[in-house]
Amino acid sequence: MRKSATLSAVLLWSATIALPVLGQTKPAKVNDSTTPLHLLQPDYPVPYGQPKVADVTAVLDRVYTYLDKVTPTQVIDKETGKEITDFARFQPNAVIKPGDFRLTSYEWGVTYAGMLLASEATGDPRYAEYSNKRLAFLAGLRTYFQEQVTKDPHANTSLRPMLAPHALDDAGAMCAAMIRASLIKKLPVDLRPQIDTYINYIMTQEYRLADGTLARNRPQPNTLWLDDLFMSVPALAQMGKLTGDKHYYDEATKQVLQFSKRMFNKEKGLYMHGWVEGMATHPEFHWARANGWAVMTMVELLDVLPESHADRPAVLAQLNAHIRGLAAYQSGSGFWHQLLDRNDSYLETSATAIYVYAIARSINRGWIDPLAYAPMALLGWNAVSTKVTQQGQVEGVCVGTGMGFDPAFYYHRPVNVYAAHGYGPVLLAGAEVINLLNKKAFEINDSSLQLTRKR
Repeated sequence: MRKSATLSAVLLWSATIALPVLGQTKPAKVNDSTTPLHLLQPDYPVPYGQPKVADVTAVLDRVYTYLDKVTPTQVIDKETGKEITDFARFQPNAVIKPGDFRLTSYEWGVTYAGMLLASEATGDPRYAEYSNKRLAFLAGLRTYFQEQVTKDPHANTSLRPMLAPHALDDAGAMCAAMIRASLIKKLPVDLRPQIDTYINYIMTQEYRLADGTLARNRPQPNTLWLDDLFMSVPALAQMGKLTGDKHYYDEATKQVLQFSKRMFNKEKGLYMHGWVEGMATHPEFHWARANGWAVMTMVELLDVLPESHADRPAVLAQLNAHIRGLAAYQSGSGFWHQLLDRNDSYLETSATAIYVYAIARSINRGWIDPLAYAPMALLGWNAVSTKVTQQGQVEGVCVGTGMGFDPAFYYHRPVNVYAAHGYGPVLLAGAEVINLLNKKAFEINDSSLQLTRKR
């Protein structure tokens, strides 16, 4: 029920009770006897109720239009700015034309995946074409830039993260997006050589703890970053789907379970951001976006993990425990906080969008109870939609964030519309909300949004 309809009901009842009696002309005062106070419209800070598919699609369209405009697919001479079209011989000044965002970053791996899902959910081929065009463009430049990167694997050049990855951030999200695109089989180029480069880095080059858990030696020796679940596991899972090799599934589930053993707070249902081997006490900072990467990792894994896999029940149980924990910390405005369990930290958009996607997809896949979680997913989407400007930029997104051991570090991380982390999650969230709205029916029951059993 919309605000106008609710208000009309209140006014109609009030007017009926206040009909003139024995010459009375003044309306009765509003009180418990004259007015259905439970129908008064609250002053919600974000839209409340079921969004329309058309409205969700309009948000996605604004994001697409903006990103298509500001992420060009050209190679230029960085000194002259002129476009390079002859790729027969490498020009040392060659770079990918700078736009608002980097086409090879992990954030853009998420964006490519979001575009592909948006195309599937809306039926609009433009979204998939966005990803396919850029992934084909990048793959087509491998040979052109290979000599430059081979000579200096640490060069700050356009394709260094692809041709010589030296962090999971370089490899995982882009790899997963490329596998998804290649499985659709609409690209004019073969992505497999680049996919193999990424997978080889994840499987054989990234640093690990003694038990094989993917780790880093920063900011402290033998450190686990929760972010690294997403920077590795979805790619491994997709590789399992692409090749049928069970080894990739085994590696993916091992990482989820070993990270969770060390980093998941069972009482709160939340993950800490960082874990350091050798620390007796871990200051637990439950950073929102890192928890987003974790819950999205489990969703992406379960999407392709065979039903018969021995670790599937454990991963599914971990997903349920995490979503139950996240649900307890959603704010009354629909957003989640930068530090999930600290309500005086700011409300953050990218994590909220990730949770909306993960919860909605888990409902659509039958992994969690829709009665319990669907209303909060829609509330979260309504909140996120208020942060997408008319130009298609996403506001309220925390910039890239390392690991800290004090609260001020997280409380005061800047937000910026050019923080690339917000765009893919918004596309994923909107697309999965469209799928949810097409699968489930909702109603306003006694002023609250409820799932209906009419379908």
